[in-house]
Amino acid sequence: MNRLTTKRYALVAFSILGCLLLVLSISVQASGQAKPKDTAILKGSPLGGVKFEHKLHQERAANKCETCHHASKPEKPLKAPQQACMECHTKAAQAPMKTGLPATFHNPAAQAGTCIDCHKAENAKGKKAPVGKCMDCHKKENV
Repeated sequence: MNRLTTKRYALVAFSILGCLLLVLSISVQASGQAKPKDTAILKGSPLGGVKFEHKLHQERAANKCETCHHASKPEKPLKAPQQACMECHTKAAQAPMKTGLPATFHNPAAQAGTCIDCHKAENAKGKKAPVGKCMDCHKKENV
């Protein structure tokens, strides 16, 4: 083999190695992000827990996580790209948070808020999403 051929082999080998390292680093980074459960029970309400179908909501939001998950706030930075609401919003708001857990979903009268506003918009499109009665979402058996 001449010098030129050897250099080409070395260049190809280093290029392949570089690509493999890039793929490996992306895979490790992606595996470090926990995937949410398809179904979760949101607990803590005296009315009963709310069965939340994450996969269903994700599909309806066209995989736009920011539809429900807001951006990180400087006073309480996120530990992961999408965190559970309860990791920052406690039942009663604790500084530096200003919004307690119930208010992350809807206002006290359940007439507006993240969940209710979206459900109303879905109903306006002819889809069925619960908005009228507390017990449509809150169930005692979801403990």
